[in-house]
Amino acid sequence: MTELVLSDLDRGVLTLTFNRPERLNAWTDAMGRRYFDALADAEKDPAVRAIVVTGAGRGFCAGADFQTLGEIQDGSYAQEPDPRPNTFPATIGKPIIAAVNGACAGLGLVHALVCDLVFTAEEAKWTTAFARRGLVAEYGLAWVLPKLVGQQRAMDLLLSGRTFTGAEAYELGLVNRAVPGEQLLDAARAYALELSVHSSPASMAVIKRQVWGDWEATLEQSAHTAVKEMLDSFRRPDFAEGVASFLERRDPAFPPL
Repeated sequence: MTELVLSDLDRGVLTLTFNRPERLNAWTDAMGRRYFDALADAEKDPAVRAIVVTGAGRGFCAGADFQTLGEIQDGSYAQEPDPRPNTFPATIGKPIIAAVNGACAGLGLVHALVCDLVFTAEEAKWTTAFARRGLVAEYGLAWVLPKLVGQQRAMDLLLSGRTFTGAEAYELGLVNRAVPGEQLLDAARAYALELSVHSSPASMAVIKRQVWGDWEATLEQSAHTAVKEMLDSFRRPDFAEGVASFLERRDPAFPPL
């Protein structure tokens, strides 16, 4: 049986690759379960400092597999869904970078945007697609998308379901970087390696929790929580090592998460 998600660990950077290239890595419950299992394993693995997610072949993830959609439509779908929500990557305490190499549609777009950072090939094709399939803004996309690009731009992408390029995704503020496709994976891995070498795993875990969790908090609530987190950080060995490495002009040797 083909491995649905490939895994490669190098210098603290784990690369996970959706591996259904003949279907543009269309999402199935089996692939999603393997992906979430790999993320859960990565969170527990002290050797993993940062994660890059990409797709094999010409696509990142072309959305839900049409066979699955057909079974849902005719009532024959009988799979037991994974209890973990599609927002599960946001709960992982390690930074996740989506490297969108090609087709990124519907549910695939959701899974790119629930990563912490997004790099894309300039020529990659993006679309929300939902309105053109008689569906809605699924899995929290109506919450995430306006916060990334603003309400008017989010409305455009959701209502029209139009296709746009990775280059436009960058212009819209949807992604962090857009690069030529042949440079994409190297760029994403290089960034992840910088995090692996120079950033405290404990700090990154707390910052990730703050950023994803504070969107619904008031400024006062966020500042209050940040004070507690800051006091906790003073007591961790990461703080002592961060200061020492700066004063000694060397790379830090932060403990694993």
